[in-house]
Amino acid sequence: MTASKSSSSAGLVQRLSPRLTGKQRRYLRTLAHSLKPLVYVGQKGISENLIENVSAQLLAHELIKVKIHEGDGMVEAAEAIVAGTGAQLAQKIGHTLVLYRPHPEKPTIKLPRDTAAGS
Repeated sequence: MTASKSSSSAGLVQRLSPRLTGKQRRYLRTLAHSLKPLVYVGQKGISENLIENVSAQLLAHELIKVKIHEGDGMVEAAEAIVAGTGAQLAQKIGHTLVLYRPHPEKPTIKLPRDTAAGS
């Protein structure tokens, strides 16, 4: 059962980060490893204020971790946050999401180019 959960998690990440290549997601996971969650989703779930908070944190940091309280709603929470903020899901591990959205004017994180795609 663990293998099916990890493969569905990988599918979720790929579905919610269509603009990122595997190499870029791996790079972002490396950068996020030492980060602490900046946003916590509590029992009340996703609200407009929470989406605004996540968006503000992404504007300030570009790469953040979001800790989800309820495990049952992980997929729905990830989808709502990504849809509400325009971020890319770089990783889902346990109850934590790693989100990336480059700064609109001055991005600080430089993603590696995928040579196979010719970008």
